[in-house]
Amino acid sequence: MEHWAPSTVQAADAGPRPPSVATRLLRDPKVVWAGGFIGFLIILAIGAPLIAPQDPLVQNLLNATLPPAGFPDAEPGFLLGTDGLGRDVLSRVVFGTRVSLTVAFVAAGLACLIGSLLGLFAGFFGPFVDALISRAVDIWMAFPPVLLSILLVAILGTGLHSVIIAIVVIDWTRFCRVVRTETMNQAQMDYVVAARTIGFSRVATLFREVLPNVVPVLIALLTLEMGIAVVVEAILSFVGLSVSSDTPTWGGMIAEGRQIVHEAWWVLAVPLAALFATVVAFNQLGDGLARSLDPVLRR
Repeated sequence: MEHWAPSTVQAADAGPRPPSVATRLLRDPKVVWAGGFIGFLIILAIGAPLIAPQDPLVQNLLNATLPPAGFPDAEPGFLLGTDGLGRDVLSRVVFGTRVSLTVAFVAAGLACLIGSLLGLFAGFFGPFVDALISRAVDIWMAFPPVLLSILLVAILGTGLHSVIIAIVVIDWTRFCRVVRTETMNQAQMDYVVAARTIGFSRVATLFREVLPNVVPVLIALLTLEMGIAVVVEAILSFVGLSVSSDTPTWGGMIAEGRQIVHEAWWVLAVPLAALFATVVAFNQLGDGLARSLDPVLRR
């Protein structure tokens, strides 16, 4: 009489194991390519002094508006040409990555922290707290975001810290509204009732049970907001309200290139392409993370 081994029966009953989070992420082309590009930008930002071929601040009018390599009159050592003051465009784009990514990670991260906490409280702690926070969000979102950011930077003064504060003040409302809605949906689930039944406090239930199920949506939104932060910083740099004019920024380069676009189109095109590619990468990464991490979208 044959006997089946318990391990064999258990393995047959268990079925194939679902793929891990890392496996799902690596299978998503959006996450791989967009994440790889953003990782490349991070390397550029950290290693800018070693990677940039020239000093981005050195001016040489004898080398003004040199075209990129491969065009007539191009000079060796200036792969993407020079601007109207003879500064290397490639080096300035590389150093401009530092400002853009700093604003993206710090400003979006702080906005995420503030907005998410308020959204969790609004969605979980009853009508009074919800009404109070929701009214504040409605009032705040009534102001045009770009005009509000320009007004805030004009009041606070130019500088990287002012740009970060302005973006945080604008973007926390988006996190708050999304997290509030998701928290209210999760609060109606059976596992929340079970947690309360076995004696969890409301705060413990919120942070131990509800928050982990909100995190996938939060991560995707955070990535999208990083792209928005890059755009806002570029706008403020374009109008001269970001960091000092001595610091290379993509928005500042676009403003300079616009003035000489008929003489040196590359001064405008290169930072504009970098800005476009970065925003698209953040958006695609956010979309890929949402599909890979959210169990509803994976169905």
